[in-house]
Amino acid sequence: MKQAIVARTDIGMGQGKLAAQVAHASLSAYEKADDQRRTQWKQGGQKKVVLKGESERQLHELATIADREGLPNAVVRDAGHTQLEPGTVTALAVGPGADDRVDRVTGDLSLF
Repeated sequence: MKQAIVARTDIGMGQGKLAAQVAHASLSAYEKADDQRRTQWKQGGQKKVVLKGESERQLHELATIADREGLPNAVVRDAGHTQLEPGTVTALAVGPGADDRVDRVTGDLSLF
């Protein structure tokens, strides 16, 4: 079991902003998972990986694939209080889910 978080590289987020957006995405997708997945993921150490995304369009396309795979996922939009315009898509979390299923969605992306 793992979770993959895809963060955009094309919008110039600072490190703190990036960390916050990754955390928002992770928790949001976790909350969409059923109890069995939540439990399995927590008992397995909550494995997660952060990957590079190149655009808003890419994140939406990956979310559509995750939906087809039956994986919980969450697209995060920034509130716009600091570095970004309100509503800017910043990150996508996929999973928790079985490693191979998450990899079918995000396996071609590079590590952040």
